[in-house]
Amino acid sequence: MARVLVLTGDLLFGSNLQGALAAAGHRVELVPGRAGLAGALAENAPELVIVDLTDGALAGAEVFASLSAQLAGTPGLGFYSHVDPAAREAGEAAGIGLVVPRSRMAREAAALVDGVLAG
Repeated sequence: MARVLVLTGDLLFGSNLQGALAAAGHRVELVPGRAGLAGALAENAPELVIVDLTDGALAGAEVFASLSAQLAGTPGLGFYSHVDPAAREAGEAAGIGLVVPRSRMAREAAALVDGVLAG
């Protein structure tokens, strides 16, 4: 179905997302940071970028915003810790179209991705 890039430094959660989305038929690639995302964007345009907003060192919102020209309309789906509303706000300000709590992402990843891809 869709090529999905997951920007996260959390390999355990990222691999869980990868498994759930692959089971739903998506091609999923984990990228650990800005350089990985920029390289993956140069290879082939994804249909969706999932952004981890929970990792301050990763700075997912800033990375997404800084690559907006390369993303050229590619939708974003972000997840954040429910105790960190500032991360949600940063994701929305960066242009990530849908930002949900991490617990919801864990439960509903495939449905969320399908919803974002459907527009």
